[in-house]
Amino acid sequence: MVIARQPKRWAGLPIFALALALVAVVGSLSAINAGSEYLALERPPWAPPQWLFGPAWTVLYVMIAISGWLAWSARGRTPALGVYAAQLVLNAAWTPLFFGAERYGLAVAEIVVLWLAIVVNVVMFRRISRPAAWLLVPYLLWVTYAASLTVAIWRLN
Repeated sequence: MVIARQPKRWAGLPIFALALALVAVVGSLSAINAGSEYLALERPPWAPPQWLFGPAWTVLYVMIAISGWLAWSARGRTPALGVYAAQLVLNAAWTPLFFGAERYGLAVAEIVVLWLAIVVNVVMFRRISRPAAWLLVPYLLWVTYAASLTVAIWRLN
């Protein structure tokens, strides 16, 4: 039985990678000028340099994709994957709100909902696969930092 499941397991990995690539594309299309917009904003002294966002999100997206794939591999479709999908949609929505629409207050509210969705996702994945849950922790920490940065930028601008 385990042998028959292995091909299915590996076949799912590209699907999770594609889902995260779509989230990244939505963000990048809505924020083509995000780098220059970010530099033009009044930022707190603890704000990261603009060049850091690309590498950080690349690593995080890989971890998020592997996390979802591990949870799916362990149990298949579960309510936890619904929460996973919801937090991906929320992730994709932040960039158009912040950079595309320049709705900083709305972006603050949205990132709080995103943060809560990630927390729920970590808790639900922990019951399915501890590695899947742990792979989301750096993402949760980054979104925590991003939320505080979003609030600071909203106040300064």
